[in-house]
Amino acid sequence: MSTQISERLSGKLEATKNGSTYVDPKSMEWEKSQFEKIWRKVLYQNEAAGEMTVLLKWEPGAVLPFHKHPEIEQSWVLEGSFYDHDGICRAGEFVWRQPGSLHETKSDEGCILLAIYRKPNIFFNHNAGFTKT
Repeated sequence: MSTQISERLSGKLEATKNGSTYVDPKSMEWEKSQFEKIWRKVLYQNEAAGEMTVLLKWEPGAVLPFHKHPEIEQSWVLEGSFYDHDGICRAGEFVWRQPGSLHETKSDEGCILLAIYRKPNIFFNHNAGFTKT
């Protein structure tokens, strides 16, 4: 039996002090993203690893330009809807994007979604090729 399991069974393990970080999105201000009509509240970010969990608020008519997902991206729509060439994701629905996938995303009515990124998207810039954000 491993030492950790033995310690656990004997009651020697304790909860990690300050091991949890609680975030209250209601108390955070929406900040403008680099894209027109898209706002964000960053709930978690590890810049060194490229990880981010973020609430995104898309105004009606917002467009996230053509981009590539270097890793899986997961999105859960809380309000409204957004879509791409594969389909539409409405409030209460979830969509994930495969690593390496390319697309442009739009929202006609606006939406609020929770997005989880393992690595930043790579956006196509007609003047400079692909750029990370």
